[in-house]
Amino acid sequence: MQFQLSDELIEKIEFLIEQKNDEELLLHLEEVHHADIAEILTELDLDDATYIIKLLDSQKTSEALMELEEGVRERILENLSPKEIAEELENMDTDDAADIISELSEDRQQEVIAQIEDEEHAENIVELLRFDEDSAGGLMAKELVKVNENWNVTGCMSEMRNQAENVTRVHSIYVVDDKNKLKGRLSLKDLLTAPSNAHIRDVYIPQVDYVNVHTSGDEVARIMQKYDLEAIPVVDEMGRLVGRITIDDIVDYIREQSEKDYQMAAGISEDVEADASIWRLTRARLPWLILALFGGFVSVTVLGTFDAAMQQYGALFFFVPLIAAMAGNVGVQSSAIVLQGLANDTLRGSLINRLFKEILLSLFNGLVLAIILGIGATYLLGFDAIFGITVGISLISVIVIASLIGTFVPIILDKQGIDPAMATGPFITTSNDICGILIYFSIAKLIFGF
Repeated sequence: MQFQLSDELIEKIEFLIEQKNDEELLLHLEEVHHADIAEILTELDLDDATYIIKLLDSQKTSEALMELEEGVRERILENLSPKEIAEELENMDTDDAADIISELSEDRQQEVIAQIEDEEHAENIVELLRFDEDSAGGLMAKELVKVNENWNVTGCMSEMRNQAENVTRVHSIYVVDDKNKLKGRLSLKDLLTAPSNAHIRDVYIPQVDYVNVHTSGDEVARIMQKYDLEAIPVVDEMGRLVGRITIDDIVDYIREQSEKDYQMAAGISEDVEADASIWRLTRARLPWLILALFGGFVSVTVLGTFDAAMQQYGALFFFVPLIAAMAGNVGVQSSAIVLQGLANDTLRGSLINRLFKEILLSLFNGLVLAIILGIGATYLLGFDAIFGITVGISLISVIVIASLIGTFVPIILDKQGIDPAMATGPFITTSNDICGILIYFSIAKLIFGF
């Protein structure tokens, strides 16, 4: 039966915690999946969530901690001692443990690492911490199954059993030489059907996709998507096998990057969650709002330069919000398509060809919208035909310019190594508002001669 989180369940758990009825509490939670435990922890207050973490087996709570939102997890970890955190980390894969450690302060990191009893596990975590979190080295786990090309099949099977005890899921078996350099991969079918005295070098598959520790997470995701990989090995600068990245790790990475890009496109300058502190939310939102405010000042200044038009042709100002809105909307549409192409690595071809394509597309869209607007302004709103023509020509021009800005600003930023998501949202909207108003009144000035 599928787990259902209800108010009654939360109230029952809170009551049992208050009564310190650990025996019945364990009966309620013993068979609950770790992902559902995470849901329960999110609904409880901090003290009760910490109580559950300390009560349950670390094998289950370590997995539940990884399912929590970062903000919730950070607050729970603050309530645990270094020893208690170390016990949770010992039951995690090295990549997950490194993620947890990276959320702690430097002083607390040292305290927690010192409490980890498995020295090899601690060393592996420390090794992962030296890599950028968005690189292959930062995403990989040290747990994997590897065999030496010089082993025979019988010895290989025995060694694989020992290694598999520390691996949650065996996606692939990797083959290395005496210097631990990656040579290829081993098919389980070939291993089982090979003679027991055969050597691995005679049966392994030399073709294997791999990435370097410094390969970006975006490139890792692209390779795994392109070749439908469930896991990919990671090598160091000397070609030595140092870890692997599994499909669940790269899915988490893609989700996190999508959330960051979405927030950046909405004008939020850092990764935050709904329950973050007021100060952190303000710090994330305010910079872009200040930029938008300065953009508004520029728009007002531009309008001020056409004061004569306001005196003689006041009707022109009825269309300013429409022109500005269309400019912003077209720019956001164009930049969204380009960002999707950049993210999927499907944006290829000549920039000149893309330029012509965008111009033709925007001209067609602009012409259709201009006809609708001109007819509406003249026959529905009752403006003179000259106003409809002016606004229509302006709309076509604004759509062309906004489309080009929305298309090429992300491409230019990407080529300069800057996150192109910065080019969406408030940035595109504000810049296109200003350009739209300037173009609109410049064309009106040419037609009306003010």
